[in-house]
Amino acid sequence: MMQFLLLLIKRFLNSNRKSGLVSSVSKITIGGIAIGITVVILALTILDGFESVISDKINEFNAQIKITGFGNRNLPASEYIAKKVTEDFKKDISSVDPFASKLAIIKSPKVTDGITLTGVSTQFASNSFNKFLVDGTIFSSEPTDKEVLIGKNLAQKMGILKGDRITIFCLRGNAPPSLENPPAIEQFSVTGIFETGISEYDDWNAFINLKSAQELFGMSDEVSGFNISINYPLKLSVISSRLQDYLGYPFYVRSIYQVHQNIFTWIELQKKPIPIVLGLIIIVALFNIVGTMLMIVLEKTNTIGVLKSIGMKRNSVLKIFLGNSMYLILWGLFIGISLSLVLSFLQMQFDIISLPSGVYFVTSVPISIRLENYVLVSAVTIIVAFLSSLIPAFVASKIKPITAIRFD
Repeated sequence: MMQFLLLLIKRFLNSNRKSGLVSSVSKITIGGIAIGITVVILALTILDGFESVISDKINEFNAQIKITGFGNRNLPASEYIAKKVTEDFKKDISSVDPFASKLAIIKSPKVTDGITLTGVSTQFASNSFNKFLVDGTIFSSEPTDKEVLIGKNLAQKMGILKGDRITIFCLRGNAPPSLENPPAIEQFSVTGIFETGISEYDDWNAFINLKSAQELFGMSDEVSGFNISINYPLKLSVISSRLQDYLGYPFYVRSIYQVHQNIFTWIELQKKPIPIVLGLIIIVALFNIVGTMLMIVLEKTNTIGVLKSIGMKRNSVLKIFLGNSMYLILWGLFIGISLSLVLSFLQMQFDIISLPSGVYFVTSVPISIRLENYVLVSAVTIIVAFLSSLIPAFVASKIKPITAIRFD
């Protein structure tokens, strides 16, 4: 019986191809489903790409946890705190690196601008910044060398090249400038230029040796905070909370997602409309399928009457039209998935679509192909489209043989 039904479904499909109007409508239905699938999958792929690329860059350029002082106050005895945290959290924490950070003014022969100047150890800079270097090297571990690492956008804005000398102005301590406490002024040589593709880093940040920063800021052995790398990224929020409870006031412990909450919130907001878009596309596909199948029912009314008059049961007629519907759905799904894969690979290989990094945090549209997106969209499309095709199939199964045979 099943072979007979498959034969009838095949004959129906072949006869549909010979009928110009039905064939055209079927192609439009397949095309509508394919375009809808492509749009939704690409939207999910791009948003996942944004989240993946930005998360990777932020995690590579920073440590997973940042400890600062409440009110941006300095923290004392950095070596003691680093040793204490490392010993008590040795299973969870891989490294504790102190840093010193203040607002400063940078001056080149052409331009003066405000920046965030941060002092870190040379080892931390090598681990975090080497991947992003586009010119030069990491600054020296000797504070007397007075070397600075700056972002590419800042370098272009200032008209600075590797090897150029710049002047940095900043306040000493937390007191306002006075005759007794004049601002610090030092010249530094640009040893390297980095580019992350995230304007928040590339436009306003410069890095120097930690000891140089402490001398420049008048901090003695104090620090602004600690960069902490952990062994288990999935336990980030748990470790962050435990550290806050352990250290208490005046230590302020935040995960990288809390520090850059604005970026990750922006990504989440972009995902909000996706269910609405998917719902609208499914509704359009639903009407296309119902309309197409009703036209096929009208065209095949005589055939349905003949089949039912020779003993075909209602369920068999239902299966024939459901088979026709699944043919349209699966073809649309196949074309949509194929098209989305092709477009995704083209973007990954050739960066066809570029973006302004100041707005989107990256220089080109990022792509992250995930199997779960394809499975989810395919499953939802098949289920909803199949349920919608039940309507014309039930209409066909209820046609009376005598009425159908007389139908013209």
